[in-house]
Amino acid sequence: MTPAAPAIRVQNVSQTYGAAGDPRRVVALGGASLEIARGEMVCLVGPSGCGKSTLLNLIGGLATPESGNIWIDGEPVRGPQPQKVAFVFQESALFPWRTIQENVELGMEFQGVPVSERASRARESLATAGLSAFASHYPRQLSGGMKQRAQLARALALRTGILLMDEPFAALDEQTRMVFGEELSLLLANAGKTIVLVTHSLTEAVFLADRVAVFSARPGRIKQIVSVDEEHPRRQSFMTSPKLAQLRNELYDLLHDEIRSTMNLPAAEPGQ
Repeated sequence: MTPAAPAIRVQNVSQTYGAAGDPRRVVALGGASLEIARGEMVCLVGPSGCGKSTLLNLIGGLATPESGNIWIDGEPVRGPQPQKVAFVFQESALFPWRTIQENVELGMEFQGVPVSERASRARESLATAGLSAFASHYPRQLSGGMKQRAQLARALALRTGILLMDEPFAALDEQTRMVFGEELSLLLANAGKTIVLVTHSLTEAVFLADRVAVFSARPGRIKQIVSVDEEHPRRQSFMTSPKLAQLRNELYDLLHDEIRSTMNLPAAEPGQ
């Protein structure tokens, strides 16, 4: 049998910001390649400025790569594909004058979902995110974690096969992030979506991902991919397990010299 085609394929993608000769010119990505299977969750980790978010935006069609190619479901990415790809961003993208249910329905308006379907799909996704009781509330009445769940509910309501998440938990405290990670693991295990998540938290990456793509310092390339052999949904016991600690330490070792490079520090001596 022929192996199934990947949901997402990135081939030798490079991206530069700024015109040639401009001293402010930045090479964000320098030949990144990656394949992501259907139903897989992949986390992108790396030093600040290494091109993680740039790659996420390129996959979502929000920008065009300078060179290289990206395919979704075997088709070249030429621009945004709202029928296939949904985003969850770090910043709150909820409109303060709309209720939570109205915010969830907004994405479906852009997608062109018939009015007759929007309310029922919004209620279903809010229930999945544990926010049914807050459908008529406004964003100002929700905690930071609840706002992020509302954004996730809006993305789920679009019923796309692919979900791109750019540091959606960065504004949450560590304890809330860990608990929310447990909820997200359960939610995503049931959703069966293909997910790409950018994060700076190595613990979060190991806890959530099937594989973790480790980026080099800018210009970003994928230095190594670390597999996390643990069934979903991930439980609290995994969060505190020696296995998670070992994998997190492996990621740290891979990133250590890359981070020093971004700070213009020499590579550490062996044993340091």
